[in-house]
Amino acid sequence: MPLRRSTTLLLLASKRARRSWRKLLPLAACVSFDVEYLTDLVEEAVYKEFEAISDGGGVLGAMDTMYQRGKIQEESLYYEHKKHDGSLPLVGVNTFLPKEHGGDIVTEIELIRSTEEEKGQQIANVAGYQGNRNGYAAEGLRALQARARERRNVFESLMEAVKTHSLGQISHALYEVGGEYRRNM
Repeated sequence: MPLRRSTTLLLLASKRARRSWRKLLPLAACVSFDVEYLTDLVEEAVYKEFEAISDGGGVLGAMDTMYQRGKIQEESLYYEHKKHDGSLPLVGVNTFLPKEHGGDIVTEIELIRSTEEEKGQQIANVAGYQGNRNGYAAEGLRALQARARERRNVFESLMEAVKTHSLGQISHALYEVGGEYRRNM
């Protein structure tokens, strides 16, 4: 059982135990046994991970084979799959309640697509924005690129660049410096 799920079980059990402590007082021995059992599960999962890392040549070997990154990606994929198929309901992400709901959960949402006219209008708006604002800060993107090349904090330059440049222009400027991100599989 993966560590995250074991830890979640342990946390849920301890939360429930704290909430209803008075009710559980006569059953303290059973609760203690449950917590012990869940603790054992977590310890077992941790030891299995340590053994897997040791079998892979220790921490440096695991780093070379990107074991940690693989485990994180595996758990992330598991979480995203549960979120996508609805077996892990998250209000506001994959479960939505209408304003006048009667307790019903709505899982289908009507998507609204922009018309060609609306798309054209937005493209014209961005072009107009670029034409009107870019003259104020010709050096804005160059300063942002310079900070990125020097591997310094780009936040301040980014905040200045958004005042006079569009998201596309900023993205392209940063792309010229750093290239495209590709997941390592």
